[in-house]
Amino acid sequence: MEITYASPSASDLLRSSTAASGSTMPTPRTIKIIPLQHPDTSSYSSPGGFGNYSSSSSLWPNSWISRFRGKIRRMTFIDWIEMFLPCCRWIRTYRWREYFQVDLMAGTTVGIMLVPQCQKHWILNAWLWQVPGIEWISIFVAMSYAKLAGLEPIYGLYSGFVPIFIYAIFGSSRQLAIGPVALVSLLVSNVLSGIAESSDALYTELAILLALMVGILECIMGLLRLGWLIRFISHSVISGFTTASAVVIALSQAKYFLGYDIDRSSEIVPIIKSIIAGSDEGKSRKHLRFLRAMGPLTAVVLGTTFVKINHPSSITLVGDIPQGLPSFSIPKSFQYAKSLISTAVLITGVAILESVGIAKALAAKMGMSWIQIKRCTLHKLFGLGVANIFGSFFSAYPTTGSFSRSAVSHESGAKTGLSGIITGTIMCCALLFLTPLFEYIPQCALAAIVISAVITLVDYEEAIFLWRVDKKDFFLWTITTTTTLFLGIEIGVLVGVGVSLAFVIHESANPHIAVLGRLPGTTVYRNIQQYPEAYTYNGIVIVRIDAPIYFANISYIKDRLREYEVVGDKSTKRGPEVERIYFVILELAPVTYIDASAVQALKDLHQEYKSRDIQIAISNPNQEVLLTLSKAGVVEMIGKEWYFVRVHDAVQVCLQHVQTMSPKASDPSHEKSSFFQRIMKQRREDLSVSELESGNSQMRSDSTQDDPQLEPLLSRRS
Repeated sequence: MEITYASPSASDLLRSSTAASGSTMPTPRTIKIIPLQHPDTSSYSSPGGFGNYSSSSSLWPNSWISRFRGKIRRMTFIDWIEMFLPCCRWIRTYRWREYFQVDLMAGTTVGIMLVPQCQKHWILNAWLWQVPGIEWISIFVAMSYAKLAGLEPIYGLYSGFVPIFIYAIFGSSRQLAIGPVALVSLLVSNVLSGIAESSDALYTELAILLALMVGILECIMGLLRLGWLIRFISHSVISGFTTASAVVIALSQAKYFLGYDIDRSSEIVPIIKSIIAGSDEGKSRKHLRFLRAMGPLTAVVLGTTFVKINHPSSITLVGDIPQGLPSFSIPKSFQYAKSLISTAVLITGVAILESVGIAKALAAKMGMSWIQIKRCTLHKLFGLGVANIFGSFFSAYPTTGSFSRSAVSHESGAKTGLSGIITGTIMCCALLFLTPLFEYIPQCALAAIVISAVITLVDYEEAIFLWRVDKKDFFLWTITTTTTLFLGIEIGVLVGVGVSLAFVIHESANPHIAVLGRLPGTTVYRNIQQYPEAYTYNGIVIVRIDAPIYFANISYIKDRLREYEVVGDKSTKRGPEVERIYFVILELAPVTYIDASAVQALKDLHQEYKSRDIQIAISNPNQEVLLTLSKAGVVEMIGKEWYFVRVHDAVQVCLQHVQTMSPKASDPSHEKSSFFQRIMKQRREDLSVSELESGNSQMRSDSTQDDPQLEPLLSRRS
């Protein structure tokens, strides 16, 4: 719509600028702007009612409750069943002829072959399961991780048995394979070794109690949808943590190769000192050294055969493993629960990072929608919690999803949770019939499996990538890795997360602010640092704030605005020549939220600008921000006529007033041009306005060459 814009506040500015010169105020030129729709705040009387403006942030509790109630009303009996038992969803729609064969293949593959590898070896893993003679390896993995946790190998088998069945019922991911993992095992060993000896019954009881606590935390976080808290742990922290943990885990297994005990620690220095100090005590037979250099699979098969035949005393064996399924028992030693809380929280965080991250990646690969991925994420977290709770009743220590197992399950074509049930069935058969065969497995063979699993966690490629892309993230990776290696896992994670949060707070408190200029031949305004060809107008500064405005960053924003007022930018200037800034246009499109502290600071800034005859103009605020400003009285204070839909609209209005403040506007010599010349110039300008507004930026070059000082809308061709 076309309107003639002459606001009361503008008149005040014009009168003050023309009083001294005694010149007459020119008639405003007709300009085209889009009117901004202001919210109606007259109908609300409480913080909960704002008329029809229901999108306000102040309405979010009521709107959330209403949406929740509507969702509850729409849910059928089957929906309720599927919400608490996600397995019913795939059971109800299961296609036996199409799915059973691939589920059987995937479940068998994971159950009999799972050598932990990195994601780069999925194809190799999918091929290895066909190789004869390695059917025991998934059992060896579970036993190896139990030894890493300081437990007897049987508890690794228990942890790979019951939780798998439970997750198949309560979990929603079709490919997520859960069980013992290296990082969780190391965390269990690290905290429990400071409370009890690994040979004590108390040590085992605390590991089982830890599984119960982790399960409860995961269920709570799943029900309350608190998984978003883990987003504050950056990928650099995770990579540095896993890299350092992999080094510590690998060194902790050296005792099975060296032949003497090594101090159990999560720090690298005590482990290295222990290795060096015991180097003279190691007992070794040169003709058995070839076993240490063998691959994990070969070491298990040949090592067990060799020990069974020759019974060498220099090789430590797994020993007797109880046969049969675990019995039901309630976790004990609850008096130690308080000392285990921090570790339970840390394990829960690791579990969420691994399991939910894996599940999201696999769901995206399967082409699931964002809504489906979000719903499945909540079910996955709750399913993990229930699996750990039930597992603790059957002597399992904390479990979570595994990258390698889930990858193999996906590549093997798993369609439903039936593949997990098949994997659990294989573990059940191993517990019932195969445990006597594990007595003669060398400990060094299990250690080799652990080392082969964790060596792929040393993510040096990530460090190289971070150094090339972002030095800040590389510093975060380095400090997390270093503190984890030398100060322990808990301190390493806390330092990494703390530094990561410090970066987040710093970025939030010092948001990006850009001075905008107009791109030649358009009505588009962009950052003058990014687009050097963009030009600005004399007397006007356009500032875009690229973050929510709240108490932590408002001081920084005010300081930058004062800086832009005093220190001019180096971009090309257009428009009438004036000595100072008369208008500050705030582009608020990126601002999603503004709090009470920022509103008060904005009021103070307006009063400060008003004392110096500077007018604030607001461009494109969203509904929530605009309603907050309206309720606080800022809209009335600044003036509704100074709120615009587009930056270009604000520039047109401000530039019209700046023209009247230019010294040329009152210069008698400027009036010497003929009446006909002035009419033709105005006509060319109006024609150019229409062309720009319609998107046609092809303008005659002579219209920009008559007087560059009177160019409110026209671009200059280069």
